[in-house]
Amino acid sequence: MALNERAVVIPAKANKKIELKAIAGHFATSHSHINYYLDITPIKCNHEEAKLTSKQMAKKYINSKEVDTIVCMDGCEVIGAFLAEELSANGLNSINEGKGINVIVPEINSSGQLIFRDNVEPMVVHKHVVIIVANATTGKTIKKCIEAIKYYGGIVEGVSAIFSAVDAIYGVDVDSIYSIDDVANYKTYSINDCPFCAEGRRIDAIVNSFGYSKI
Repeated sequence: MALNERAVVIPAKANKKIELKAIAGHFATSHSHINYYLDITPIKCNHEEAKLTSKQMAKKYINSKEVDTIVCMDGCEVIGAFLAEELSANGLNSINEGKGINVIVPEINSSGQLIFRDNVEPMVVHKHVVIIVANATTGKTIKKCIEAIKYYGGIVEGVSAIFSAVDAIYGVDVDSIYSIDDVANYKTYSINDCPFCAEGRRIDAIVNSFGYSKI
């Protein structure tokens, strides 16, 4: 059976029109092994689902956090643009009402470090920043992003994720649409402590924020 034929659709508790697809198996990320691949492509790429997702994410900030810049990871630029629109909209008592909010993506250099080029750096320095990630399995991507923003003098106001297996990184809460409670028996293992590998079970696919590649 093809991987996509094994998918189970999980509607979000916050809004049933937001749907995650969970595929059980043995998958390898760059940081860990996991027993579910979570397909969130439609949430990131379909404008209706992305807009609904941004509305849920906005609730964390709209009346309490100043936001100058949204840093998008994992291809979340569509959600980021809608979030900026939601936070700056008129008539919602938002403290960012009428503001022009920047939506940017950091560059990853050859050493795997996140950098902001000179033309983008002013959107981070001394700015109030929100981070959006698609899938936080171990939190390493969030750590790198927070470290980069602080290095450039930015102020991290929060992290929003579509799915997250972690609650906080460096004291910053990770607010997510889905958590491990929404995916029954979701597990993440270190590469050296994977029970599937110990059993000799082959990896079904290598996964990252772009999707999966079968092996």
